[in-house]
Amino acid sequence: MSRPRALVVEDSPEFMLLCRHLLEKEGFDVVVATDGISAVEVAQREKPDIAILDLGLPGVDGIEVCRRIRQFTDAYIVMVTGRTDEVDKIVGLSVGADDYVTKPFSPRELAARIQAMRRRPRAAAAAPSAAIREFGTLRIDPDVREVTVDGQVLDLTKIEFGLLDLLSSAPRRTFTRNQLLEDVWGDNFYGDDHIIDVHVGNLRKKLGESASAPRYIRTLRGVGYRFEP
Repeated sequence: MSRPRALVVEDSPEFMLLCRHLLEKEGFDVVVATDGISAVEVAQREKPDIAILDLGLPGVDGIEVCRRIRQFTDAYIVMVTGRTDEVDKIVGLSVGADDYVTKPFSPRELAARIQAMRRRPRAAAAAPSAAIREFGTLRIDPDVREVTVDGQVLDLTKIEFGLLDLLSSAPRRTFTRNQLLEDVWGDNFYGDDHIIDVHVGNLRKKLGESASAPRYIRTLRGVGYRFEP
């Protein structure tokens, strides 16, 4: 079997070498890019399984690179930021990143997150055929991973679709935060569980609702979420 492939996008030689060494130790073949434009080109050509993407790239920044890469691949993306501003983290997740780490990070932490990602099922993994669900003008087709509202196809990330698919599979059932992490992210998730709130918030915007005016997804404070059509 061929080895999994990783893409490291980093303009700092120090962190480039750190990430490369770590990923090779984890069994990856590693390809690298030092700027945003070449990162997208390398990702299209090499089709990586995971990407370590620096936020503060010269020229096209990491947010835009993430957005472009996410249009043609479901590779797991870890955003690396040297800024502690929460806005950077939220924006990164909103364009399709799966996780983030803040510089300086420990190799052990990054390795744990990578190992957890490798245990998660891929979006393209085979699954039993599932029935189409319709709730008023909301239509969810699990087999083709397509969601429409009022006839308009929504552009959902794999995490957003996973959340909606799980919640809508059992209307009015409350899913705890731990259940959502285990079922959507995988039971070996390693990171901050506030990621759930970010992705649910992004999903809500695309569904045309908000936490204060829910249309489909209701928050149970201190517990989790449930789908209420």
